[in-house]
Amino acid sequence: MRKPELLAPAGNLEKLKFALIYGADAVYLAGKAYGLRAAAGNFTLEEMEEGVKFAHDRGKKVYVTLNIIPHNSDLKGLDRYIKDIDRIGVDSVIVADPAIITLVQENAPNLPIALSTQANNTNWKSAIFWHNVGVSRIILARELSLKEIKTIVDKTPSTLEIETFVHGAMCISYSGRCLLSNYMANRDSNRGACAQPCRWKYRVVEEKRPGEYYPIYEDERGTHIFNSKDLCMIEHIPELVDAGISSFKIEGRMKSLYYVATIVATYRKALDLYLKDPENFKTDPKWLDEITKASHREYTKGFYFSRPGQEEQVYKTSTYIRNYDFIGIVLDYDESTQIATIEQRNRMIIGDDIEIMGPYRDYYNYKIEKMWDIEGNPIESAPHPQQIIKMKIDKPISPFDILRKEVPIE
Repeated sequence: MRKPELLAPAGNLEKLKFALIYGADAVYLAGKAYGLRAAAGNFTLEEMEEGVKFAHDRGKKVYVTLNIIPHNSDLKGLDRYIKDIDRIGVDSVIVADPAIITLVQENAPNLPIALSTQANNTNWKSAIFWHNVGVSRIILARELSLKEIKTIVDKTPSTLEIETFVHGAMCISYSGRCLLSNYMANRDSNRGACAQPCRWKYRVVEEKRPGEYYPIYEDERGTHIFNSKDLCMIEHIPELVDAGISSFKIEGRMKSLYYVATIVATYRKALDLYLKDPENFKTDPKWLDEITKASHREYTKGFYFSRPGQEEQVYKTSTYIRNYDFIGIVLDYDESTQIATIEQRNRMIIGDDIEIMGPYRDYYNYKIEKMWDIEGNPIESAPHPQQIIKMKIDKPISPFDILRKEVPIE
């Protein structure tokens, strides 16, 4: 049985570290240009070099996106950039356009190339075509069923890796090839500047009745007609492995480090348990509960088992469901004094019931009883963004552990 790679998003250097520590085998990221998430933090070359070293020191990999659909002006300087990231030692680049494939082969001939989902690969014959021109991995279009994916795996050479998305936001357009953002906001989604107009709320105006706005009803529940549910395949690990997928990809370079850590840790646990004992594997309902503690929309299985219908859209709202607040990161822990040093990320107060999660272990509940500021003065609350505080915690914890608390339902 091939062990699939667990691939996580890294919107910045901090998220990269959390993704790898919480169980990702590899991360994908972008520099300050040429990627499709221009609004993410992204990486300078110096940050990228630090991230690659952090990953390689742990036996893990870093992939860099060059997946814009380039115009002539976008090609300027790309040859130099490819040489720079090759020198840094990235493990692969993700591309969507033949021009960029050619530039990579000319400027970094030993750098592996993965074909982006933006290239819309949906069949085994085109997968072989791309492999023959030098692509070593295909990130399949999201509009494929498990049966179709398995056929592609079976009919392509073993030297070609197949990667698919298993979790995260779904694009209303075919594998992300969207012009709606260009039309509505003059921002090119295929060059990294998507304004996400698919999440906006729309009404209709009849041309002879200006100012009279009529709601668009796809059904009785609302008007967000382009607003897809999020993909979630945590309950179908055996089927994904059986299909022969080489890499399980999590979407979310714009999401928080708490999101990345939570989703990665849960898929890591599920995948490892299946690989350890496939015959006796059972999906644990707690995994889905854990995943819903990160910001999310309602979930869907996407195209994996059937063609999505009207139930795969969220009609009421485009906002995320947030049941938990990410409130802090453990920076240090002194076992002799049981004092933790914590960087605050959201307000916390004495008496809060919190959960403390860490990589490769279950979370546990804790009640905040004592806190001090950095000078050692007792405090009742930690209200300031990224405030450094001390906290008494009588259970062993470690740097990179995360503190969260449940948000009361109004």
